Amino acid sequence: MTVGTSPSLDRRLGPLDAAVIVISNVIGVGIFTTPGVVAGMLPNAAAMLTVWIVGGALAFAGALAYAELAARRPQAGGEYVYLRESFGGLAAFLTGWTSFVAGFSGAIAASAVGVAAYLDRFLPGAGSTRAIGAWSAGPFGVTVSPRSLVAIVIIVAIAVIHARGLGPGRLFQNALTLVKIGGLVTFVLVGFVAAGPAAPAAAVSPGLAPVSWHIWLLALVPVMFSYSGWNAAVYVAEEVRAPVRNLPRALAAGTVTVVALYLALNALYLRVVPLNALAGSVSVGAMAAASLFGSAAGTIVAALTIVIILGSLSAMTLAGPRVYFAMARDGAFFPAAASVHSRYRTPANAIFAQATWSSLLVLSGTFEQLLTYTGFAVILFSALAVLSLFVVRRRPAEARSFRTWGYPWAPATFCLVGFAIVVNTILQAPRVAFAGLTIIAAGIPVYWWTRTRKRETARNDDVL
Repeated sequence: MTVGTSPSLDRRLGPLDAAVIVISNVIGVGIFTTPGVVAGMLPNAAAMLTVWIVGGALAFAGALAYAELAARRPQAGGEYVYLRESFGGLAAFLTGWTSFVAGFSGAIAASAVGVAAYLDRFLPGAGSTRAIGAWSAGPFGVTVSPRSLVAIVIIVAIAVIHARGLGPGRLFQNALTLVKIGGLVTFVLVGFVAAGPAAPAAAVSPGLAPVSWHIWLLALVPVMFSYSGWNAAVYVAEEVRAPVRNLPRALAAGTVTVVALYLALNALYLRVVPLNALAGSVSVGAMAAASLFGSAAGTIVAALTIVIILGSLSAMTLAGPRVYFAMARDGAFFPAAASVHSRYRTPANAIFAQATWSSLLVLSGTFEQLLTYTGFAVILFSALAVLSLFVVRRRPAEARSFRTWGYPWAPATFCLVGFAIVVNTILQAPRVAFAGLTIIAAGIPVYWWTRTRKRETARNDDVL
């Protein structure tokens, strides 16, 4: 691998490939669990469906804003690039820092552990948490178990696939996504047929109890977190052919597909499971499958869930390293992460850096806390990125650049709701919000250290 002058990234992804990255990044096991959390917050089926519709509309508005940003700056890195251009290096670094420490790496760790747990049904022992070895140093410790080892093997194997080029990575990703979408569509269609026209479990409350605004905003947090990833195509903008034309298509098509699937799945859950049984449950998908298919449901759901999680894990392995690659290219991350593999033309060092950190999170077991604490940060940085559109609109753009539909109202609504969710989270869950803000703020001294190191490197180069 070269570390000095590197070849460029390989621009070979088409609009379908980029849309697949969006779909797989968004659709994870959360759609089988989050509806129960949302149902526990809202008093009736109408309110529950409405919050998913609102979340989908916001995701689509965000996708359109990102489409214009990506068309103007078709570079690897996504939010990092947009925040750097509009709000400066610190804001950009903090979004990349959060992605590396928790956002992508933590989600990859959680996904890999989830796959290992579901594999236990087919490979007994794969999901065992029995400790093989444990080491600690002060407050930090690692525990090795069969589950953690299987999870790490999965993380490394997928990292190797994507490090070996967009060719095998694209085929692997597209195949997983095809099976994922096919499985979910089949589940929905067969589910509605099996439920019949008058399913007795369909539980719509006879009276529509009022919902206060802060409950709506709290319910939007898990919903928006389930939709997170609608922006995934922009991270690989530097590898998409004709990005000005193809990125908007990919973002729109991917987001619309996800929203349609999510609404259909939620409608099916409400059709076959009583609302009071849904509320607070983290196994909604399994409950619906059991109601529809009986004893065979467990194996069906486990197999489908493995494919769904693997697809999401693969998409994050592809997207996340492009952020660290962009940061390193600016001197804001480890220099080696800025290199492109001389043969495979991928940011292989950045891919393996993410895989290494994700593996350490698996061993330490801290990924759950990191994801809980920084969940609202996904909304915060997305809102800031969309806000940057108002800044770049003051600058000239190429005549053929994509223009966001509904500007300025659609992106403004996205920003207002996003910032309202963040403020509401701070007010309603201050301990979680404070922990998340602390993790984000921990990146500030790292940022100043990278700036100092960059200046010193520049001075040494001048002397030489």
